[in-house]
Amino acid sequence: MQARWAGHFVVMASFQAGAPEIYVALGDSISIDLYAGGSGRGGASLLARNRDDDFPDWRGQDLATTRPELGFELLAADGGTTASVLDVQLPRLESSGAVPRVVTLTAGGNDVLGAYGDTRQALEIVRGVRARVDRVLDRLHALVAPQDPIVVGTVYDPSDGTGEAWRVGLPTWPDVVDVVAELNAALRAVAREHGAVVADIHGRFFGHGLRTGNPAQPDARPRNRTLWYCQIIEPNAWGADAVRAAFWAGLHEHGDLRS
Repeated sequence: MQARWAGHFVVMASFQAGAPEIYVALGDSISIDLYAGGSGRGGASLLARNRDDDFPDWRGQDLATTRPELGFELLAADGGTTASVLDVQLPRLESSGAVPRVVTLTAGGNDVLGAYGDTRQALEIVRGVRARVDRVLDRLHALVAPQDPIVVGTVYDPSDGTGEAWRVGLPTWPDVVDVVAELNAALRAVAREHGAVVADIHGRFFGHGLRTGNPAQPDARPRNRTLWYCQIIEPNAWGADAVRAAFWAGLHEHGDLRS
């Protein structure tokens, strides 16, 4: 059938009866388990099923409770970029036969890191990120029913707005804060154009990087639970909790949570 979405006509796929319905997480390491301590501990995994031992206040606040009919597919990958979402992750989803009923996307940060220190090139990459996320969302609209949520995450800043990358051993880049702001503005704009909701990961993480500790520390579960990073740019276990919270808030905004 044909449906109108955000000014575009898209073809909604015809799904076979009995096809598995899933929550699928696309994108980069903001969504994965690795840096949070292993399987089931990343932000997307916590959204799918909370770890009650680590986060008892979230008991019952997960898709396993509110959407128990959904399976979970974690397609996000370490080092993922908007290009790899388009060229690798989406084809895997499209060929899987599964019906995505909830989608989260975290991407763009690694694209910009590829031009670290070069403001002009980084801003050009931001424009490319916007164009590729636009294509990602177009393709998702052929898989996701109009009433089902797509959540696009913003990109955090481990420097907490200071731009003092030298403090964690990176080369100085005075414009990095402004570049991240441009990236997030682009992500917000393209999400809005497609009727997707925004998970404000950037806003939630502010104050949990250089302002509270050393984001370069390697521990997935540091004693300081207000420090949400490890290895400079990765979400540790406590950061993964915040990623989940941002996704959850996006689903609340969409009105998709069921209890």
